[in-house]
Amino acid sequence: MSPRATPMAPDERRRTILEAAVPLILERGQSATTRQIAEAAGVAEGTVFRVFPTKEDLLDAVLDAALDPTRFLEELEAVDRSLPLEPRLVAATTVVQGRFREIFGVMTALGIQGPPRRSRHDDEDALAARRRSLQAVVELVEPDADAFRVPPREVARMLRLLTFSGSHPHLSADEPLTAEEIVAVVLRGTLAPTTTTPDRSA
Repeated sequence: MSPRATPMAPDERRRTILEAAVPLILERGQSATTRQIAEAAGVAEGTVFRVFPTKEDLLDAVLDAALDPTRFLEELEAVDRSLPLEPRLVAATTVVQGRFREIFGVMTALGIQGPPRRSRHDDEDALAARRRSLQAVVELVEPDADAFRVPPREVARMLRLLTFSGSHPHLSADEPLTAEEIVAVVLRGTLAPTTTTPDRSA
């Protein structure tokens, strides 16, 4: 008789179920069943309901996980500051674009039109996360601040706005901009006229 598997800690079990649920919901929307999610997570369906009392609770948790900025901010702050300006901003834009696409995908799969309703506390947390993400991009621009004709914060703001609109499936007419295209547009519009893209690799 084989030994029983070590039970997962509650946080690990919750995380495992959510990680299995997201791709299924992105693929099948709300028609994804708890049985399919349980199979993908490698747990019994009853385990899913012990963690999430109803399917609606599970779907709410999937949305909350998509909106949680923790992993996104860690990835953004981990972008290599030693890269030359353009690839440095492409790396940052790729991270920001990945977050937007995940949120757009989950919201579309769940049939959510427009920003989801949040509590005042959640709204304040979301605002703080946006400010932190903007500041992280500002810090990636600042080493080359002298190359621009606008402050680093303006460069970061333009980069974020263009990434949002250029990544949204409806705003981009299902032809999203690449991270390279976004950075090229922002740099050509903000670098000083006589400045070439700095190469800080030397």
